Amino acid sequence: MNDSPHSLSSSRTLWELLDRRARLTPDRPVLLQDDRTLTFGALRARAERVAAGLYGMGVRPGTVVAWQLPTRIETAVLTFALARLGAVQTPLIPFLRDREVGFALRESGAEYFAVPGTWRGFDHTGMARRLGAKGVFEAYDDLPDGDPTVLPAPPARGTDVRWIYWTSGTTSDPKGVQHTDRSLIAGGTCLAHALRPTADDVGSIAFPYAHIGGPDYTVMLLLYGFPALLVEQFALPDALAAYRARGVTIAGGSTAFYSMFLAEQRKQPGVPVVPTLRLLAGGGAPKPPELYHAVVREMGVQLTHGYGMTEVPMITMGAPDDTPENLATTEGRPPQGMEIRIVDGEVRLRGEAVCRGYLDPAQTAQAFDENGFLRTGDLGHLTDGGHLILTGRLKDVIIRKGENISAKEIEDLLHRHPAVADVAVIGLPDAERGERVCAVVEQPPGAASLTLEAVTAYLHAEGLSVHKLPEQLEVVDALPRNDTLRKVLKYKLRERFSATRAR
Repeated sequence: MNDSPHSLSSSRTLWELLDRRARLTPDRPVLLQDDRTLTFGALRARAERVAAGLYGMGVRPGTVVAWQLPTRIETAVLTFALARLGAVQTPLIPFLRDREVGFALRESGAEYFAVPGTWRGFDHTGMARRLGAKGVFEAYDDLPDGDPTVLPAPPARGTDVRWIYWTSGTTSDPKGVQHTDRSLIAGGTCLAHALRPTADDVGSIAFPYAHIGGPDYTVMLLLYGFPALLVEQFALPDALAAYRARGVTIAGGSTAFYSMFLAEQRKQPGVPVVPTLRLLAGGGAPKPPELYHAVVREMGVQLTHGYGMTEVPMITMGAPDDTPENLATTEGRPPQGMEIRIVDGEVRLRGEAVCRGYLDPAQTAQAFDENGFLRTGDLGHLTDGGHLILTGRLKDVIIRKGENISAKEIEDLLHRHPAVADVAVIGLPDAERGERVCAVVEQPPGAASLTLEAVTAYLHAEGLSVHKLPEQLEVVDALPRNDTLRKVLKYKLRERFSATRAR
């Protein structure tokens, strides 16, 4: 059998991809956690036994199974067991609570619900009972078990909808995003071929496995035959011992993760925070150019950033051999087969990694244009070399006295200020201006207090147009973030500061 990652990426289903990898390199490790190691061969065998156990419970091809589980070996085993059966999976981030979970269970029509019991002080089983969920079972340490000889043939097609992911709800209900095995394999293939890992690498999954990045990353492990450290509760410096012990070479997750590693590095300049680390990689949130330069300069590792979303798990990715300018200022290039079209400044997408739409047909009709391109809501443009530069969100454009202002442009400039650890720029309702520009800043420890006058003077000196200067400054202890890739929740800032007068 051909051991080429390109050959493996032609697999029709995720189960076929695991089966082919397990036959090629059964004894190589794939999942590392605490003192446990699971090989590709053992993952396949264990997943098949769990599939048989699920089959004995009544799970069949097409059965909708929801799961709300942390980043654990057992979670990955369960997902492959469900893939073996051809069930429809609907993963839920463990931090979601009654409103979001209840909505997802109802909308997906889930017939079974796997939970971790009581996890991090919260009773998930109790919530499931409270919501009237069907087929509730705990899947933290123990998984169903059975004889694989009872199983039907594995699914042969990878183009059926077998995954329902959920966009993060803010002021409205989340949307159920429909994916196929092939769309997830396409997304993971883009990530893998961009990062160009080898069998000698050791990766890490420190974000919720229920995030769309879970299968994205797992596909990369299957294609290139290397392992990843699973981190159930990511916090630094606590997680560093595991990174060092396992010899992690590729880490990251999102912009917030880069910043956390950099903060640890700054505690002991010149002493590598993880001696084996060679690459930070991720996506999910904007990356300030200065953060790229600081990571490369102070940590001595490469940083490659990408662009993805729940609807399209991987759109573009920076490659390790891109120029520093491209790595700092762009989101990388799209892979073969991903079409990017810029329409009135908006990024639109078409390709195999794009989802099949939403559970609600009306939402699907609204999301795709007449040519079948997905409207992302992101603003950007392509360089002559094909690299994508994002300039903001359609909803993140501040309209002040009829003039459009990019929040990201101001944020990128403020990220260079030594008294700014992180920043979010938002538009707030204003009777005179329509919207006013407000900068919400998180300062590093020991920094001198910022004033609005100091901020505007700095931005003016950096060349920012006068009409874009913030009219309000708020300093907070910590910006509000979600629990997946720690993306800043701007809607919470708008709610908090909308009634605050400009100062």
